[in-house]
Amino acid sequence: MNIHEYQAKEILKKYNVKIGEGIYADSPESAVEAAKKLKEQTGTDIFVVKAQIHAGGRGKGKFVGTEHRGVMIAKSYDEVKEKAAQMLGNTLVTIQTGPSGKVVSRLLVAADVYQKGASEPKELYLSMLLDRGTGQDVIIASTEGGMDIEEVAHSTPHLITKEFVDPAVGLQGFQARKIAFGLGLSGTAFKEMVTFVTRLYTAYKATNAEMIEINPVLKTSKDEILAVDAKVSIDDNALFRHPDLAAYRDVTEEDPLEVEAAESHLNYVKLDGNVGCMVNGAGLAMATMDVIKLAGGEPANFLDVGGGANAKTVEAGFRIILKDPNVKAILINVFGGIVRCDRVANGVVEAYKNIGTINIPIIVRLQGTNAEEGAKIINESGLKVRSAVILKDAAKLVTEALA
Repeated sequence: MNIHEYQAKEILKKYNVKIGEGIYADSPESAVEAAKKLKEQTGTDIFVVKAQIHAGGRGKGKFVGTEHRGVMIAKSYDEVKEKAAQMLGNTLVTIQTGPSGKVVSRLLVAADVYQKGASEPKELYLSMLLDRGTGQDVIIASTEGGMDIEEVAHSTPHLITKEFVDPAVGLQGFQARKIAFGLGLSGTAFKEMVTFVTRLYTAYKATNAEMIEINPVLKTSKDEILAVDAKVSIDDNALFRHPDLAAYRDVTEEDPLEVEAAESHLNYVKLDGNVGCMVNGAGLAMATMDVIKLAGGEPANFLDVGGGANAKTVEAGFRIILKDPNVKAILINVFGGIVRCDRVANGVVEAYKNIGTINIPIIVRLQGTNAEEGAKIINESGLKVRSAVILKDAAKLVTEALA
């Protein structure tokens, strides 16, 4: 589950990770009130108005039809109000949103933390996630923080370092010091970074985060270490442990079909193809998408109805797939292990009748327990549904359906 920057900073603050102070706003008026509170708290006269969407690259992104960016500087309350009005309700397109962009309905008004002083502020990079290859947590750090960390990884990978942490042991003091040393820090900034890394790792583990990315981490002119931005993703499977974090979910930032599928306990991911697929089992779903590609089509979705597929789940799957206008055919591929194929076939027929007219070809491939009985039910239903038992035959029917 992805969350917004302002929410991520709320979490970090609970674990005493130093952050660049900011206040949530959802209107131009509340943005001005936020700026006034920040003025009282920090004394700043410069404010940063930041669009809150589940996508990176906001600083370089542009709102549709304008040159306005997703992160803008304001030097007065009037400017804060103006920038907020330019963002709210408008569509921001970044490198991560795709050309369709995302509508901005939330803002973070932050205090400027880049004031010059005894030393120049320096942007750094830090992230934490699980390295599945080693089964260990990995802390990734770089002296080249800011908006172009992807370019750093591509062009100058030697500027990125990794520190692996055994989750059974946890982050050790020497590892935090090694990271701070590798970032070229010394004195107060070195000590601050050791504390920052240690507390950040505590937050990462305590929240069951899949990833925490701080870009940039700022070494201020006073040698403080702050999280200027924060991106946190929480493991969905661990949310039962964290009802407070589950409340952070913003369904308006998610694909509506994926939200609807989750409500029906279906595992659904929308793709850009033309063949909808409904399968029982994640591995079989991946294989089915390969078959669709080999047949000359493109999978329109990943949809796993689970081992207990029945008329209700099949109907829910149908309705979700049919809401995608790009779908030109549907392939249902079921292996009858936990569930019998004849039961699935009856579910398909019942769901088809409940939905009514379906104007695209449907291919049902059943294999396993009672596969022949299932195929007979499909073939004798009188509906515009074609059956197959062998996967190759199902692929051939998909090819014919797209012709």
